[in-house]
Amino acid sequence: MSASHAEPYIVVMPKLGLSMTEGTIVEWIKHDGDWVNKGEDLFTFESDKSAIVIEAPVSGPLHILVDIGQPVEVQTPIAVIGEDSAPTKHEQHPPQGETGQQSGPARARESGQPPSGSLASPRARARAREMHLDLDGIRGTGIRGMIVVSDVERARQTVDIQATPVARRLAKEAGVDLAGIKGTGPSRRITRADVESMINRSDRQVGGLTGLRAIIADRLSAGWAERPQVTLHTQADAVNLVAIRERLGQEMSISVPFDALFVRIVSHALSEFAYMNTSLTASGVEELKEINIGVAANTDRGLLVPVLHQADRLSLAETCQMLERLLERAHRGTSLPDELGGGTFTITNLGMYGVDAFTPIINPPEAAILGIGSIVTRPTAWGGGVALREQVTLSLSFDHRLVDGAPAARFLARVRDLVEQPTELFGQE
Repeated sequence: MSASHAEPYIVVMPKLGLSMTEGTIVEWIKHDGDWVNKGEDLFTFESDKSAIVIEAPVSGPLHILVDIGQPVEVQTPIAVIGEDSAPTKHEQHPPQGETGQQSGPARARESGQPPSGSLASPRARARAREMHLDLDGIRGTGIRGMIVVSDVERARQTVDIQATPVARRLAKEAGVDLAGIKGTGPSRRITRADVESMINRSDRQVGGLTGLRAIIADRLSAGWAERPQVTLHTQADAVNLVAIRERLGQEMSISVPFDALFVRIVSHALSEFAYMNTSLTASGVEELKEINIGVAANTDRGLLVPVLHQADRLSLAETCQMLERLLERAHRGTSLPDELGGGTFTITNLGMYGVDAFTPIINPPEAAILGIGSIVTRPTAWGGGVALREQVTLSLSFDHRLVDGAPAARFLARVRDLVEQPTELFGQE
């Protein structure tokens, strides 16, 4: 048994990425009152779409402050290690990328997250004043968590609902809408038992989803309902792409997935057509400085989108290696928050399922997403006659608020040209 830490030590919810704002304890590996040794696995937490095990930073008796399943903001105390329950120190983790990946707990600056209600549209602020509502505590569903009018309206409906204070707090912590709960208390007042019943139901509709399915539902609903999405389709000759993939794989002695080729192709096209690498912010359309390509992956935990940051600066070999590492972590459920955030454009490939063409849904707050169908040998016009050629259908969905049809079509045409003439891009690999 290791020596106890001299002073009580506060363990806080770690911040393991710039985009991480909260996490949920999914398992306490050590129990309340247990002695823990420095370096032992202490707890597992889930942030957005990944589950990560955190080690004990010091040795001593454990006093747990936060129960399993409770969402907690980053840097919030979740446990104390030491002889005394009165904590005096913080455990803090630097955002990934500032000091590199951490093998164990480390100290860093405070998260600097804006308080609730600090980001709201002018119309939402005006509506809140009319309703005499405080913006603090209202969850924003707009761009980058901005509070919009619909959020204020929903909050007002919640205020009008008769519920006990405990029921309101529990519903807020679990992300459950009180409007969908039938009260069983006096005068049909919603009680804690009513909220717990809703949380424990396994047949809840989309509004009551939790965990990863709730995140996927929120993002896809936002992408579909809030954005005037348009999809363009084009067919590209893939004979040269198939041939160069085989050649590059042999030359580099590695497996070259089609997704890696498309990451490079899309990155190059985005560097030429910067208007496709944009996002809508409170101040208007913002042209993004980095080209970060997300690759949709179907995992046992649901749809995840690992992101290759600064993809335009990667060689093909680096792209293959990074993509393999990110997809492996995503399938294991151990992705770090920044590995699943910060994307500026997404590609999604359903070709392996025999799907030729489809309508991909934009991944907010990005401007567009490229769908890749299966590569199929088809008879096609070629050299003044008809020949059997390998073909692939490309589907580009884009936000019409940010990009018009003709500019989007020019971008898609450029992607098609790079697919058909890949030596322009991969000739020097």
